[in-house]
Parts: sequence; structure tokens; C-alpha cells
Amino acid sequence: MSVSTGTGWQPDRFLDHYQLRTIPLSDDPDGESPVTATLIRRAETGARIAGHRPVAGAVLYVHGFTDYFFHEPLADFFTDRGYAFYAIDLRKCGRSREAHHTAHFTTDLARYDEELGLALALIADEVGADTRMIIAGHSTGGLITALWLDRLREQNPDRHALVDGLLLNSPWFDLQGDAVLRTLPVTMLIKAIAAVSPTRVIPQELSSAYGESLHESAYGEWTYDLALKPMGGFPVTFGFLNAVRSGQRHLHHGIDVGTPTLVLRSDKTHFAKTYSASTDRADAVLDVRQIARWSGCLGGRVSTVPIPDARHDVFLSVTHAREQAYREVDTWLTHTIRPATDSSDTDASEPTRKESFL
Repeated sequence: MSVSTGTGWQPDRFLDHYQLRTIPLSDDPDGESPVTATLIRRAETGARIAGHRPVAGAVLYVHGFTDYFFHEPLADFFTDRGYAFYAIDLRKCGRSREAHHTAHFTTDLARYDEELGLALALIADEVGADTRMIIAGHSTGGLITALWLDRLREQNPDRHALVDGLLLNSPWFDLQGDAVLRTLPVTMLIKAIAAVSPTRVIPQELSSAYGESLHESAYGEWTYDLALKPMGGFPVTFGFLNAVRSGQRHLHHGIDVGTPTLVLRSDKTHFAKTYSASTDRADAVLDVRQIARWSGCLGGRVSTVPIPDARHDVFLSVTHAREQAYREVDTWLTHTIRPATDSSDTDASEPTRKESFL
């Protein structure tokens, strides 16, 4: 499926000075058509491109479960370094979710390949066909993007060759909780229920502690729409969980994202049903030991950095933790991404496009 190269950008109703573009998608194999995805950019991105200013590259950010793009400081960080920043709200998520959709529902994570591929095509049309890309993914988005790049490397090597790096923010690489949840009998039970009743909700109440640590209406400092990112999360369906577990098993056998990868995570986990000060300085959603264990399965050159006192979303952490997270990304961009690009794409005697912005 192709996307028109016309403008199609509209003001975003959630963020000032941002624009969105709806991406029509194919019929939904899970029976909830029509489905669309939403590409978001800073409004000045269009002006910069129209003015033919060079860019260091482009970033495509992919959110996690019970999430959508609202991370303006992250966009500012990359924009200040000369990157054209884009984010996508996947089908049935955030800005893309309609009344007839089951929130964040899919029975196969590979379904997202469609909108991710179309988003890359749109970005290339705007910024330039040879523009270098960085893919960033948080939580479930980290699992989705890693598996997608592994497939893209085999299915579309020319497009994959434009991806310079993968930035993962607390990726969901294994099922957290008691060990029994990861046993074969439980796995087969999830698969069996998913086959006959994929939208059936798993009978487990989600803690609101993490959401309360973030949102300004509780104990946090961040402003976002609670209809798109509820305090206690959206219900988890058997079909979605089976899709995640299938993706995680595939990752555990080893994949190759084919690009340098930076994995950021907290240095500790703190699971709790109610909020406390400890929630502010730990991952309250995932087991960081699992992230550390499975990051080596991504293939290629992988750097895994624990950020002391970071939350599940390291870029929404308390001040000192998120500042360190940004420093780690800056170091990675400077010493891993830029040297690789400069040596492969330009003559050593000529200044690079990235050097003119940094």
C-alpha cells in the first residue's frame, strides 16, 4: 500500500506547534477495520524542509502499550541536534484509536510493519530519500521495532540500509512477574484462549502506581491526556499478550536488527500496587534484569546502559536520571552514529551535513 506524497498535514489537537498526518492502512486482519496510523511532527519541521535546510538525519519514535506521543522534550533534544523528529501513534493507539477499536489490540506484532514502512517512506519523501534514520522505541515499541528491523533487513535491504541506529527505552523483552507465568503450560493456555477469544481480557488488575508517578494530577510533573494514556493502563487481551509472547520468544532465539543499538533502562525494579517514593526511582512496569539478559539477542553492536533511579520511561524520569539518559544518547550519537555515517557516506576532506549542525 502506498501513501500520497501530498502535504496532508493538520494541526495536532494535543500538542501546540505540532502537526499530524493520518496514514490509511489495509483492512485489519483482526476484524476492526477501518484502521489508520498517525504520523506526528513538529510544525517547524515542514518549514525547515521547505526552506531546503540540511538535516543531520531523521528520527522515528514508537510508543509503548497504553501510550502515545506527547514527549516534547525528547523531540526538542533531537531537533536541537539537527534531526527531523517524527513520532507515530500505531493503529488503535493514541490519536489513531477509534470507537470501534479495542485499544492497543493486535494478534500479531508484524501487523505494525505496514505503518512503520509507510512512515519511513513519508519521512524519506519529506527529508530526502538518502536521509539517515534513527528508530526509537519504548517498552512494547522497543520489541516491535527490534523485530521489524530484523525483518526489514531481509525483506527490504535498501530501505534498511538507511537506518543508522536503534534507540530502545526500557524494551519489553520478556514477561515480568512470577516464573510460572513463563512456563510452557501457561504459554499454551494463553495461546489457546487467544485462538478462540482474542479480545478476552486477562483477569488481572493493573497497578496505577506508575501512572500516578508521572501525571501532574497525582504525584508527577507530566501533562498528557488520560483518555489516551489511562492512569491504570488499558486492559490486556489474550490476543495481544500472545502476540507479545510470540515476539519475545522469537527475540530470545536471536535476531539481527542490523544496526548499532543503545538500550537504556533503570538500574532497579520496584513493583507495587500503590504509589510510594520508591516508584519514582525505579522501573515500576518491567523487570530490568530481563532487559539486561535479552539485550544481547539483538545482534550487532549493542550498548546497554542502566540509568540510576530511572523510571520505566527513562525520558520521563526524575530530573537527574533523565538528564543522564540524554547524556548517554548524546554520547551514542557522537561516538557511534556519526562516525559510522561520516566514514561510509562522505569524503574525509569534506564537512558532513551532521557536522554543520553540531
